[in-house]
Amino acid sequence: MTILPPEPDLTALRVTLARLRGERGWTFDELADRSGLARRTLIDLEHGRTTGSITTWHTLAHTFDVPIEHFLGTLCDDHTPPGTAAS
Repeated sequence: MTILPPEPDLTALRVTLARLRGERGWTFDELADRSGLARRTLIDLEHGRTTGSITTWHTLAHTFDVPIEHFLGTLCDDHTPPGTAAS
């Protein structure tokens, strides 16, 4: 029997990106300049048209100077993250 993990909360991931960008007052153009990522990629990420690669999220974590868990941890916002269930 295969037990599948819960679906990741991709909405929380894009909301985190939008919040960080908004807190800094950065436009998509400015974030693109700072990160080296394409403006179109950033727009698509924030609007949920793509999920991006781990390399993209790693780049964004460095750009915003936050741990990558700041982004990826939000994937479990609507369920218990692995390794945290009571024994």
